[in-house]
Amino acid sequence: MIKIVVVFILSIEPNSMHEMSLCEGVLDVIEDSAKAQNFKKVSQIFLEIGNLSGVEIEAMKFCFAAVMRDSIADKAKLTIIKKEGLAWCMKCAKKVKVKQKFDKCPDCGSYQLQIVSGDEMKIKELEVE
Repeated sequence: MIKIVVVFILSIEPNSMHEMSLCEGVLDVIEDSAKAQNFKKVSQIFLEIGNLSGVEIEAMKFCFAAVMRDSIADKAKLTIIKKEGLAWCMKCAKKVKVKQKFDKCPDCGSYQLQIVSGDEMKIKELEVE
């Protein structure tokens, strides 16, 4: 078994893509990587999904099995790594944890926050044969 670290960021706008489409995008990236790096089978996929991404984890798991069927990633194990949301508070001048995109700063109560992470989905790693 060979581990290949693949980091692709799939940009996600809330409610603009469904989990089925996201899984199809993941499969496209895997197939392109297989051609470029000469592997024939994927046994495990690690996805990092931000809490602010709008991705429904359970729907993603369900769609993953359907989309990967009869592909290079058929029967691959899906491991989801949840990433917390972080924002820059302009008033406090520091990073703070947020649970939703329009939360207020947990320290000062300001709504002047800029999301810095947690709104993305990444393919972090593939285990391939």
